[in-house]
Amino acid sequence: MSAVKLKLKKDDIVEVIAGREKGKKGKILALFPDAGKLTVEKLNMLKRHTKPSAQNKQGGIIEKEGRMDISNVMLVCDKCGKGVRIKRKKLEDGKRVRICVKCGEVVDKG
Repeated sequence: MSAVKLKLKKDDIVEVIAGREKGKKGKILALFPDAGKLTVEKLNMLKRHTKPSAQNKQGGIIEKEGRMDISNVMLVCDKCGKGVRIKRKKLEDGKRVRICVKCGEVVDKG
């Protein structure tokens, strides 16, 4: 599979639009463009049964975020308050920013 062109960045707030977590929002923890996947904070939680080891002395059942497909999430616009499509635009100073298609607000922080 070829790498997906990403419109999302780490620490963006996204809304899940498909799957068992549909309708929930969270912050992106990690992106995996080669696989077309990402992890979202406190969503798609998985349980791993681990043996005690040098790194994990206790062992037992560990809960962690699982990967989900990039196509199953939408970026949340601060002004609209829900998942929206985005487009890219070049400003007069030459900086490229992401813009909400619905309201025209700049989504990039900073």
